[in-house]
Amino acid sequence: MSDGKTGLQLRSLLKKSGELELSLVNVPTPEPADDEVVVRVEATPINPSDLGLLIGPADMSTAKVSGTKDAPVVTAKMPEAAMRMMAARLDQSLPVGNEGAGVVIKTGSSDAAKALMGKTVSMIGGAMYTQYRTMKVRDVMELPAGVTPADGASWFVNPLTALGMTETMRRENHKALVHTAAASNLGQMLNKICIKDGIGLVNIVRSKEQADILHKIGAKHVVDSTAPTFMDDLTNALVETGATIAFDAIGGGKLAGQILTCMEIAANKTAKEYSRYGSNVHKQVYIYGSLDNRPTELSRAFGTDLGRRRLAADAVPAEDRPGRNRQAAPARRFRTQDHLRQPLHAGGVAAGDAAASNIADLQQALHRREIPHQPEQGLRTRLARLFRREAQQAA
Repeated sequence: MSDGKTGLQLRSLLKKSGELELSLVNVPTPEPADDEVVVRVEATPINPSDLGLLIGPADMSTAKVSGTKDAPVVTAKMPEAAMRMMAARLDQSLPVGNEGAGVVIKTGSSDAAKALMGKTVSMIGGAMYTQYRTMKVRDVMELPAGVTPADGASWFVNPLTALGMTETMRRENHKALVHTAAASNLGQMLNKICIKDGIGLVNIVRSKEQADILHKIGAKHVVDSTAPTFMDDLTNALVETGATIAFDAIGGGKLAGQILTCMEIAANKTAKEYSRYGSNVHKQVYIYGSLDNRPTELSRAFGTDLGRRRLAADAVPAEDRPGRNRQAAPARRFRTQDHLRQPLHAGGVAAGDAAASNIADLQQALHRREIPHQPEQGLRTRLARLFRREAQQAA
């Protein structure tokens, strides 16, 4: 058993030669400062944002394994076309993993740090695919009794994304929303939030089995994109819910355009007069995933009042990023796209730390109003309540 002074860490290195290299590196564990703790990492999820940094668009059909049993190395070729957009990370060995959970094995001298000794905690901050991680107390959350690291490892990215979707819907004056790849863990969480908050949600899935998963947790509107009646089914669900904003995890192919087209058809079903330019109902699709890497196809059958945006951390304007002009943030609190972003990794630890340090702004944004920074009103507390409720239901 390691003493925690050093530990293995997964690294991703893209060489100028076009070769992607994944390796395990033995790294020292920094001693905790007064307000820090050392966590033995026991569980981490693999989110699409993690894969974006870990392998990106590499051709994994060319993957080869070398090295030794204790120090394996995986290499793969990066397509030449993809190298142009990877210039900023060339020849840099980058740590991977947005979030995780584990047990505190060492603490700093502060009371807050010492209170976490031996506790199971979840954490955000990057470089989570590692054995040991030194973290600020502010960037970890003690998990409720009985919740395992595996249960609590996905405490930040998916919950914040789901909450961000409903908040974006409200702030942009929509009444209901559409979600694709809806049977995912994120999709199931979004359903629970919408059911609890009384929000209309149209779920798009790709099989009957996925539809069954959502129906079992109470989802009302579930449509299968592989069904021959998909367009009619989607239109009917949009008419019933009034959904005019969508969050698309697929990205490529025709789905985003089909959603906009059905939104236009639904809007025209209740239109009071004809317009050659299409309906004046604003239709919005946020593409936040790339499950399909093909080009996004938009067939112009949805009028002219629409928007298509990317939902990602690196889309936040520089002046609104953590550490930049923070005192001015409250005045811009209603600019949803500036504050509600999934913490996608662009540079390992730095991006994760940036997402974590912006927690105060996120707390304010999620509540849609000015609130004092009190623990019971924070995002961490809301997430802790979700964990407790899930643990109680499981028991």
